[in-house]
Amino acid sequence: MATATMAAPRARRAALTPAQSRAGGLLIYFVALILIGLMLAPVAYIILGGFRSNSEITLDPSGFPTVWQWQNYAEVLSSPVFWQQVGNSTIAAVATTLLVVAMGLMAAFALSRYSFRGRGLIYALFAAGLMFPMTVAITPLYILVRNLGLMNSLAGVIIPQIAFALPITIIILVPFLAAIPNELQEAAAIDGCSRLGFFWRMVIPLAVPGVITVGILAFIGSWNSYMLPLFILNSEGSFTLPLGTQAFASQYSVDTARVLAFTSLSMIPALVFFSLFERRIVGGLTGAVKG
Repeated sequence: MATATMAAPRARRAALTPAQSRAGGLLIYFVALILIGLMLAPVAYIILGGFRSNSEITLDPSGFPTVWQWQNYAEVLSSPVFWQQVGNSTIAAVATTLLVVAMGLMAAFALSRYSFRGRGLIYALFAAGLMFPMTVAITPLYILVRNLGLMNSLAGVIIPQIAFALPITIIILVPFLAAIPNELQEAAAIDGCSRLGFFWRMVIPLAVPGVITVGILAFIGSWNSYMLPLFILNSEGSFTLPLGTQAFASQYSVDTARVLAFTSLSMIPALVFFSLFERRIVGGLTGAVKG
């Protein structure tokens, strides 16, 4: 009875004609194109809006530029404040990424390769960290950062970002490291390789897909972070780009075209970075699931 039940869907799939299969594929592609268009339309509007004049935006908000206003982008790119905020975002994102990857690798190595009392509890605590968004902890986090004397500094942003990025980093890396055969570690030990040597020479090279994945996620998460800098940073010289974009939009609220140009330039680095390494992210997450 069970065999007949399983064979029925297979028979229906086999009964589909080539024309029906082609029509189904076209429908899937059509729906996918609609979803892609809905996601890209706001991005295209912001980028094209930066090339328009304020009068054009007022008369026809959804139109294309009649005369391309390159000076909107030129004025933003010539602003020292913009480049200072780019530098602040870069420092915060790079520092967060490096420390998250280093600490996540070490913690995941211990959790995946060795048995010790409390290992399951520690892993469960990291997994539980995924259930607490920053919005829930922002008030006690603000008090803690203030008591540590890290207000209005990039360190006050970087340290909490590391803490909130570590759970997903460890959850992704543990399957990668656990999938490394124990025989490989035993062979390395016979050859005189220490545990630290095995970690540097074997574990890190084999975990490169996972490391790239968590690194990209940490970098983009830090680059796009808004709420934490909003509470910690209070001077324009220390603003990161998301916070600087909001301040710029408030300061030049009547100059819509210039605000759109600033917003476009602020989001382009993250878009380019994500587009270049999108396959790495998918491959790393797939490897983590398989592991």
